[in-house]
Amino acid sequence: MRTCLFPGTFDPVTLGHTDIIDRALPLFDKIYVGIGINSSKNPMFSPEQRMEWFREIYHDEPKVESVMYDGLTVNYCRQIGARFILRGIRYVSDFEYEKTIADANRTLDRTLETIFLTGEPKYTSVASTIVRDILRNGGDASPFLPEAVIRSLKK
Repeated sequence: MRTCLFPGTFDPVTLGHTDIIDRALPLFDKIYVGIGINSSKNPMFSPEQRMEWFREIYHDEPKVESVMYDGLTVNYCRQIGARFILRGIRYVSDFEYEKTIADANRTLDRTLETIFLTGEPKYTSVASTIVRDILRNGGDASPFLPEAVIRSLKK
């Protein structure tokens, strides 16, 4: 079984994130969307809320499951039996950063392979950081967000 972990903070879930997941679906039998709990970050949305968004977005897709984890990504991959880590790349600068992490992960566990998917050009400007800024300042972030996220923000 080809199982992967797509780790991130997903704060909030954007169309860039769902684009990567949607295009990875034919590549994997199971995709765990791993919401990393990082004590050095102060998220805008709770991990439970972020998990719920993925559950709602992928309620008809049994191959996608959202989970929370903390600690080393390689350890969590072992725990769930994932041999692949999925990462999205928007720009060349993303690749340089992501390759450093992939190299470290491979050093920690030789059986893990990182798979990079480049984002669709229409989503390259979609970054959670920008979306949080728009939301904090009362702007309309809906062009960057899945419908499930937009609905819950309106509540």
